Amino acid sequence: MKGVILAGGKGTRLFPLTRVTNKHLLPIYNEPMIYYPIKTLAAAGIKDIMIVVGGESIGDFLRLLGSGREFGVNLTYRCQEGADGIPVALALAKEFAGGERIMVVLGDNVMDESLKGEAQKFEDNKKSSCHIFLKEVHDPQRYGVVELKGDKVVAIYEKPAQPPSNLCVTGVYMFDSTVFGVIPTLKPSKRGELEIVDVLLHYLGESRLSWSRLKSYWTDAGTLEAWFEANSIVREKRKG
Repeated sequence: MKGVILAGGKGTRLFPLTRVTNKHLLPIYNEPMIYYPIKTLAAAGIKDIMIVVGGESIGDFLRLLGSGREFGVNLTYRCQEGADGIPVALALAKEFAGGERIMVVLGDNVMDESLKGEAQKFEDNKKSSCHIFLKEVHDPQRYGVVELKGDKVVAIYEKPAQPPSNLCVTGVYMFDSTVFGVIPTLKPSKRGELEIVDVLLHYLGESRLSWSRLKSYWTDAGTLEAWFEANSIVREKRKG
């Protein structure tokens, strides 16, 4: 399995902190934010990782991360032009994936849980083409939210005003190579972007979507409040 980190975008929800830097280079306590998804993939046993980043920031990432040797991984970089949605950025990894299954982590996801066991299960489960990780949150209307019946996902809603549950879809996904055939079939949403939830709904409709629940802390650090919360959580963990 290979890893893909999506670290593009303009970080507008974190302005003015991101006016002159990529948000994934902002600190989460004592480390840059981008360190966390790299460590998540490395802890899952994934060594070959592509980072998709906006072209204006790629030099900063190279200076900070280099080849990835510090983390015990091999880093590849790919420039993303514009910000047309997560699936557009993910599509840039098709050649890198080379037909293998991939774990995708959004660059602002901060967590400390090992996903190695789930990665191995997904590798072995040929009935699943897509695996999502769920987490209980206090503000589910800010995320994609799942509706469960028993242990089965029956629906996924994007930022619902009336969430059917508090289980959000985190920014960590696993896909097989069919995802690169699904992305070209998507239609832009009202925001004018391709939406990752539409990729998930495709696999849900085919009964090829699996899921598991994160047990440790997780946040996406994409807003000022979430970024502050992530700093506070990591600080307490490191001090403890």
